[in-house]
Amino acid sequence: MSENTDQVVNNPEKYRFEVASGALISVLEYRLGRTTIALVHSEVPEELQDQGIGSSLVVAALHHAREKGLKVLPSCPFVAAYISRHEEEWADIVGEV
Repeated sequence: MSENTDQVVNNPEKYRFEVASGALISVLEYRLGRTTIALVHSEVPEELQDQGIGSSLVVAALHHAREKGLKVLPSCPFVAAYISRHEEEWADIVGEV
C-alpha cells in the first residue's frame, strides 16, 4: 500500500482524522455509532490535492475501524470510491450506506 498514514492523526474531540501541512489541514470527518463509523466528509485544500493525502486519511480511518471492530459506512463519495477500488482489502469491514 503506497498511502502514508504516519502523518494522519485521529482527533476524537472533533470527530475527524487530520493531516496538518503547515497552516493547512486536510480532514476526514466521521460519526460514531455503537458498532459503526460513518465516514461522512473529506476535504483536502486545493493546494494539497493529488498528493495522496485523501487516500491516507481513508486508509487510516479504515485501519482504525478494523482495530476497533467497527463496520464502516462510506457516506463520503471519495471514501466510497476508494473502497470500491480496494474492495478485496476492506470488504470485511464495510457495511451498507
